[in-house]
Amino acid sequence: MANQYPPAISHTFSHNPHGQQSRDTIHRREVALTKRFVIVAGNIGVGKSSLVSLLCKKLNWAPLLEPEAENPYLVDFYRDMAAWGFHSQIFFLSRRLKLHQTLMSQSESIVIDRSIYEDAEIFAQNLFIQGSLSQRDYQTYRSLYENFVSLLPPPDLVIYLRASVPTLLDRINRRGRLYEANFNAHYLGLLNNLYEDWIANFTLCPVLIIPADRLDFVSKPEHLDTVVTRLQEKLAGKDEVHFDD
Repeated sequence: MANQYPPAISHTFSHNPHGQQSRDTIHRREVALTKRFVIVAGNIGVGKSSLVSLLCKKLNWAPLLEPEAENPYLVDFYRDMAAWGFHSQIFFLSRRLKLHQTLMSQSESIVIDRSIYEDAEIFAQNLFIQGSLSQRDYQTYRSLYENFVSLLPPPDLVIYLRASVPTLLDRINRRGRLYEANFNAHYLGLLNNLYEDWIANFTLCPVLIIPADRLDFVSKPEHLDTVVTRLQEKLAGKDEVHFDD
């Protein structure tokens, strides 16, 4: 299938009979010099913040991390989602918009930890499905979200970290955040299903799916190298990339 996402930089190269650099080599170099906006997406506990930090160190890019610790509603939200769901989602929407606006003013490449799209398409939608957001509140939220998104530039790439519920629970337990102590397999499974639906229908930019159950990019440098290579291939316009066993 032809690539539906054109590279950020396009050049015409003449025939080269004298051993000059190939079109692909030059194109990859140009891609490396282009300002990029990459989103790392995925469920709670999958390793988004870790991957953002590692990618930024590896590629000398700038991180924009998820603003969880700043949300004044978060503890109350996890105690009573129905009472505090709307407040928490509006805070995240506002804060996420500021992050997206920040990246527009920066000259360097950016990797962002979770996106405004996930707030709406996974977390707010899940609250509505579970009855923790009323129809009125959800419609108000969706209207704000859709207006905000229409003003934002699309990302160059979404990296989706896919992991099973047992992997998510293990990582959540290991990091020991008190407000996450009540997360259970059912809740994470619902979010996983919404993530899969969202990523299957996401068309704003290419998507790179990382099998996070078996790639330990935190502890194994060779796994991080694999992720970086696949990221660069996607940004260079390659249609399909593979993670071999």
